[in-house]
Amino acid sequence: MAASYNRVHLLGNLGQDPELRFTQSQTPVTSFSLATTEYRNSQDGNKQSITDWHRVVVWGRQAENCSKFLAKGQPVFVEGKLQTRSWEDQSGQKRSTTEVVASNVQFLRTSNSSDMARSAADPRTADSSKPEEAATTMDDVPF
Repeated sequence: MAASYNRVHLLGNLGQDPELRFTQSQTPVTSFSLATTEYRNSQDGNKQSITDWHRVVVWGRQAENCSKFLAKGQPVFVEGKLQTRSWEDQSGQKRSTTEVVASNVQFLRTSNSSDMARSAADPRTADSSKPEEAATTMDDVPF
């Protein structure tokens, strides 16, 4: 039997705020949509963008951190595996979805992430001309 490998690496932006839920055994699980965009030249030479949407599921403490610190539009790097699951809906129709089950989610900086973090820490310091060391940054997030 040949070896197989199921690993996904995605770099994109959140399409919605993460949704935190808990299983019956109180295990945290967060899901969000992630947009990845590829830029190509069309046949007529114009630049066009192609966006794919991915459903991402995160479990445990990392799920809680995603729910707490991520928001729509933020860039993230997701590492995980593809998983397809099936179920029957309320009308008896068979449904299935393929999603990325994340093993690692890295929160990335945007050009204004330190300004956003500074505003969240103290609205009086939202002026981007203030020195960086007076601000709370994404480096202060505990993971």
